[in-house]
Amino acid sequence: MRRTLSALGVAGALLAAAVVVPAVAAQADSEPGTERSRAADRPIVIGHRGASGYRPEHTLESYRLAIRLGADFIEPDLVSTKDGVLVARHENEISGTTDVAAHPEFAARKATKTIDGVPVTGWFTEDFTLAELKTLRAKERLPQVRVANTAFDGRFEVPTFQEVIDLARAESKARGRTIGVYPETKHPTYFASIGLALEEPLVAVLRANKLTHRNDPVFIQSFETANLRKLDRMIDVRLVQLMDAAGRPYDFTAAGDARTYADLATAAGLKWVAGYADGVGANKNLIVPRDAAGKLLAPTTLIRDAHRENLVVHAWTFRAENQFLPVDFRIGADPNARGDITAEYELFFGLGLDGAFADQPDTAVAARAGL
Repeated sequence: MRRTLSALGVAGALLAAAVVVPAVAAQADSEPGTERSRAADRPIVIGHRGASGYRPEHTLESYRLAIRLGADFIEPDLVSTKDGVLVARHENEISGTTDVAAHPEFAARKATKTIDGVPVTGWFTEDFTLAELKTLRAKERLPQVRVANTAFDGRFEVPTFQEVIDLARAESKARGRTIGVYPETKHPTYFASIGLALEEPLVAVLRANKLTHRNDPVFIQSFETANLRKLDRMIDVRLVQLMDAAGRPYDFTAAGDARTYADLATAAGLKWVAGYADGVGANKNLIVPRDAAGKLLAPTTLIRDAHRENLVVHAWTFRAENQFLPVDFRIGADPNARGDITAEYELFFGLGLDGAFADQPDTAVAARAGL
């Protein structure tokens, strides 16, 4: 059993008193029906877009650093090129993560498209072949927040999903431990609508790499449900339903389904999710909400309810900078300075969290070592 917050030091004790965590944490580990497969009851660390707190996200160097810092899985968000190759970008619109705007040969490809019901202007991966994308270079997406990362602007290519798998395998062999991949299908309804469905090429890559079974080091995640249900019929790797703190899956919107992420996060919703998925990837606010001022409120029962359905729970996103932390764990007034990220991990690990998406994976690894 993991430690409850009553054993986590001064910060944890103060928080426990404020949000009544110990009873919830104990309940999460002791309620009937909460058995789940977790190696040595140890939460996994997922390098969120690699080690995106230290390198431009979704680059091989970001993933490589995440592995060096101890991540168990690396997370590529997947979008498609014009020629149907899956590449790692946070969005299919790439002006914020590459130097595409500085390439005059691609100026005419700037466009406005409707992505999941929202007009977006920029350059899109589906308008470039892989060879053309390879002429671009990555840049830091949050240059005002992570100034040090801008030193690496212009140095790294846009990697393919296959290159991410190759890196994970090479690093696994070199380090004597298994590094998994945790791809996310981005905007699957949109890509299907333009004839570039993500599921078939994703499954093809996994099959080519003999990553097709539940015990293989793979999770596939999505904010939509229909593509996960389709993947459940195509391949036997573990599937994770992402849930945001607001809104609804876009496939629900497209189908006229009124359910929201909040509905999926209920006990009844989680039972439905368990019919096709093996876990949920929850916005942290669905697990421990914050009030309007950014202070922590009492935890919900999401982890307990998910475990009752034999669903693992992974939470996103753990970021060390003050502006991303609850007020309770901020240190000083600089929004870009580091706060007490360790206290946040201790809170969530104490509630029984099974995995953490971390921009700075070393912070999660260090916090986990204290369990």
